[in-house]
Amino acid sequence: MFGFLRSTTSNDNTLSDTQVNESYRYWRLHIMIGMYIGYAGFYFTRKTFNYAAPAMITDLGLDKGDLGLIGTLFYISYGLSKFLSGTISDRSNPRYFMGLGLIATGLINIAFGFSSSLAAFISLWVLNAWFQGWGWPSCSKLLTTWYSRSERGFRWAIWNTAHNIGGALIPILVGYLTLHYSWREGFILPGIIGVAIGLIVCWRLRDKPTTMGLPSVGKWRNDPLELAQENHGQGLSYREILKTYVFSNKYIWLLAFSYVLVYIVRTAVNDWGNLYLTEEHNYSLINANAALSLFEIGGFVGSLVAGWGSDKLFGGNRGPMNILFAIGIFLSVSALWLMPLTNFVFQAAGLFSVGFFVFGPQMLIGMAAAECSHKDSAGAATGFVGLFAYMGAALSGYPLAVILETYGWTGFFITISTCAAVIGLLLLPFLQAQSPQKPIETRVRL
Repeated sequence: MFGFLRSTTSNDNTLSDTQVNESYRYWRLHIMIGMYIGYAGFYFTRKTFNYAAPAMITDLGLDKGDLGLIGTLFYISYGLSKFLSGTISDRSNPRYFMGLGLIATGLINIAFGFSSSLAAFISLWVLNAWFQGWGWPSCSKLLTTWYSRSERGFRWAIWNTAHNIGGALIPILVGYLTLHYSWREGFILPGIIGVAIGLIVCWRLRDKPTTMGLPSVGKWRNDPLELAQENHGQGLSYREILKTYVFSNKYIWLLAFSYVLVYIVRTAVNDWGNLYLTEEHNYSLINANAALSLFEIGGFVGSLVAGWGSDKLFGGNRGPMNILFAIGIFLSVSALWLMPLTNFVFQAAGLFSVGFFVFGPQMLIGMAAAECSHKDSAGAATGFVGLFAYMGAALSGYPLAVILETYGWTGFFITISTCAAVIGLLLLPFLQAQSPQKPIETRVRL
């Protein structure tokens, strides 16, 4: 790792209590803003292909199999990057690791806009997926080092809405550029925006508090749960931490399998939703993308409700809120499928409902992986479950395209409805696993 990417060693705390309080308050706000804008920027360079796809089919003669193949390869590469980059990010400075990753994705989008062959599209989009994996682990490290356990649910939820904002704006932007110019501008302009935001991230983010001469967040807030996690596994090497707190952690594995199904549903609706509306309900591309933006807006609201509810209604217990949202996923997906109306308002409301419920578990599962792992393996833990998540996303690419071409939209919705029903069953054990009587080493707050 290059020197400027490496996380610096901890500095001794020589600041007064007043200086510590002022520094924490200042940097927690500015780091949250930097992470929020930065992760929204990643979605500006990640989802361009999905919303330009119908125009590329018309212009270049691509078919659904081509789109599904590109999507599957993207998600496999992104999932691998999320895990491998997570292990690197635990020892890196997220300020530059995240910022340079975003700059790279912006440049790749610009190059994509000037390409025309399927081979070039596949190569560039797989490379884009690799650098996309530099965003999430960096944010996980910052969220687990600057915010303590008792407050993290709502803070994580606030940050999690960044991709809803990015995801809601990008279909409108790409749809407008495609309608008035071409799909190429739909890649080039978001790419330029991504490069600019990446420079802002390099400027405004910082490393963990202890590298700035501050006490750990657990000591600063005197949070018992946070202090307990900070004291776990002291003296272990990073390899031993990975083995004990990630690969041999049964809760991490259960979260990982749950994530597969959550991402099948989320990615299927997000990636194929505009094609469903254009083919089944005869929407124009701009109207289909506008309706699909309600999916992200619903996710925005749902993430906040899930984070706030798990903190305030259930005392930091993520299990009950996850079960409620899992039930909502099944009901809302079924309603979208069986809805006989083609009216824009009703279809948009259906997509809003799916987004509201699917982004609750999407956010809480990632946070739980960081919370039930070691403090120094947050990036690896979230990256590991993220690898499984994007296996699910990959299954919503080419495999789902085969189901769609063979069985039509009925087969498509039966598949994702089945996945939605199983999510809640996989998360049920966490209701008992979170008993407050259990020792801290086995207590999990999902």
